[in-house]
Amino acid sequence: MEGNPQEPKLLDQLRELLRTRHYSIRTEEAYLGWATRYIQFHGMRHPAELGAPELEAFLTHLAVKRDVAASTQNQAASAILFLYRDVLGLNLPWLEGVTRAKRPKRLPVVLTPEEVAAVLDAMEGTSALMGRLLYGSGLRLMECVRLRVKDVDFRRGEIVVREAKGNKDRVTMLPQRLGEPLQRHLKRVKLLHEEDVMAGHGRVWLPHALAVKKPGAPLEWGWQYVFPSARLSVDPRASVVRRHHVDEKALQRAIKRALLKAGIVKAATTHSLRHSFATHLLERGHDIRTIQELLGHADVSTTQIYTHVLNRGGLGVRSPLD
Repeated sequence: MEGNPQEPKLLDQLRELLRTRHYSIRTEEAYLGWATRYIQFHGMRHPAELGAPELEAFLTHLAVKRDVAASTQNQAASAILFLYRDVLGLNLPWLEGVTRAKRPKRLPVVLTPEEVAAVLDAMEGTSALMGRLLYGSGLRLMECVRLRVKDVDFRRGEIVVREAKGNKDRVTMLPQRLGEPLQRHLKRVKLLHEEDVMAGHGRVWLPHALAVKKPGAPLEWGWQYVFPSARLSVDPRASVVRRHHVDEKALQRAIKRALLKAGIVKAATTHSLRHSFATHLLERGHDIRTIQELLGHADVSTTQIYTHVLNRGGLGVRSPLD
């Protein structure tokens, strides 16, 4: 599998290319994991020796034996196709014909305003503030976790979401009720940052080559995370001690505990707060195009799913019984 001893190992080549193209650390870990499992599944044979039947067999194994979701199977296919096309440079005809799992169409889980209030009231501390941002601003989980100080505009009541899904920026609202609590939170975060700087740390991770172009930027207050981790850690890519953002799993666990405490049996998650944000705006008569922009959807058809949640469709049809 190693090939020429002078050349980097295949997985090292994969990792290097993912980093060169600025893929996220999570995508890097996922692609490396799927490439490893694919090679192991076929008895450690080099991928160049394998073809369409072997890839189809692996994907079928995931679906039938492992019973993975369609999205997981498609991620595995994307990772292996990236390995063939981009790392090995094999533009094989069968690559385009690989069967993709069809994702089932599901209606999003939406909480009522009363249920949202019960969940948020059952949360405490920083998790409660983050939960209110998810619902009040329509943020995705990782958009909230990765929020930088400079992207919160208290005067304009706006939040700039950088490099969101599809690598696009967008602007959404900062709820007035969160202005004061968020400013108090940032005062505590700034003190923590100043302590880090005094201890010889305080540098935050910056995207792409920004740290090279602006050497002082990683220390600047504006670039720090709004929700930093409670402890310093070693960056796995640069081997530098930094204070990264809070682990998103902590918020996911907090939401799960709050749902149990509130006695809500719906299969809700952190993303349900974003779904509820959109649905409740529609219920109050806000324009669907405006909601599309706030959510960052590329196509309004994605936003229209919330009209189905309201059970009124685009025409506002009522049951004849009513």
